[in-house]
Order: sequence, then structure tokens, then C-alpha cells
Amino acid sequence: MKYKICNYNPFRNNFTRFIFSLPILLFFFLLIGIYLPIHQSPQPSDAIIVLSGGQGRVEKAAELYKAGYAPYIILSNAKEITSRSGDMLQTALNLGIPQDAIYTENAAESTYQNAEFTLPIMKEHDLQSAIVVSSDFHMRRVKLLYDRVYKKSEIELTYVGSPSGYNAKRWWSDRNSRETTFNEYAKMIGNTFGYNGPEAKSTLDQIKNWFR
Repeated sequence: MKYKICNYNPFRNNFTRFIFSLPILLFFFLLIGIYLPIHQSPQPSDAIIVLSGGQGRVEKAAELYKAGYAPYIILSNAKEITSRSGDMLQTALNLGIPQDAIYTENAAESTYQNAEFTLPIMKEHDLQSAIVVSSDFHMRRVKLLYDRVYKKSEIELTYVGSPSGYNAKRWWSDRNSRETTFNEYAKMIGNTFGYNGPEAKSTLDQIKNWFR
């Protein structure tokens, strides 16, 4: 009886699979940063919702307001300091937004709460549509959470990002873009599984400290 010699080499087969998977891995690696920003074309709306987190967000909202896209601006966590001139509200006023065109809430401590606490304002003033403004890198997660919180409200939302300096195409090339990418994906994964709010932010800060 003749026996056929098997030339199976698990190491070689695994190495071959690895080589063929490299282009796919590289493709997803490059897309990681590009996936985060969302910038839809602004639509005429009843209000512009601005999330706290930087003067550029308020400036973008003021630009949209002055272009006539909405008659009202809602500042979420309006007491957060955004510039040397003061908090979000003061920044908006300095940019020429009339006081009577601004609604505020001062309690939000997370992106989820930005959505949660602006919804009652929209309902109270019978506002049926809004442009949601935040930093460009933040918009994917903003859309995830606002779509979830506003789902049953029938309020139409458009998402417009403000320029932040985030390098989406080469997110690995500078420290700030790397940290921003890590933060957004870590938070997005947590948000996807229902982990939201200040406690989630505190946990993420602890995890970040492990890698420093």
C-alpha cells in the first residue's frame, strides 16, 4: 500500500492568509479617520443646535445663522468657557447673534446629554427641524446619539461639522489626531452598547491614563 505524503504546512498557510489580508487591513486603517467627520449640506431649519467644546462650533453656528438657515440657536452647556471672551453664550453674543434668538441649557456633561437636554427645548418651542453643529471629528458620534435620542420625535436633523484641524486622511501623523481618533472610537463603542454620560467619560479618562 502506498501512502500519499501530505505537504500541509499550517505556518505557511497562515502566513499566506496574512499577506493577502494586508491590503484589507491597510484599507481599513486609512479609513479610520475619514469615517469620523460628517458634513451634510445645511438645510433651512427651525433652529441650530450647538454642542459645547470649542469656539469654532459657535462660529460655525453664527455663520449658518447669518446665512439665514435658521432663526434660532440652541446652545447646549452654554456656560462652558469657549474663548477668552467668555462662555458659549457670550461668544455667540460677541459674534452678533441677538439675545432673543438664543435658547440655552446649562446641564449637559456629555454628548448624550447634549441630545437629551436639547430635545425638550425643541419640543417646548415647537421647533420641527434643526442643524446640529459640533467639531468635524465629533460628528459621527453626534449623529449616532442624536438619531437615537430624537428617534421618536419626528424632528428632522441635519449634521454640519465645524473645522477643527483634525487630520482625517492622515490621522496617525500627529499626536492630537491620534488621541482624537482613539477617544472618538472608544466613546462610540461605549455609546453603541448604551454606556453614556459623565461616568462613561470618567472611565475613558482612566483608560487613557493607563497608556500615558
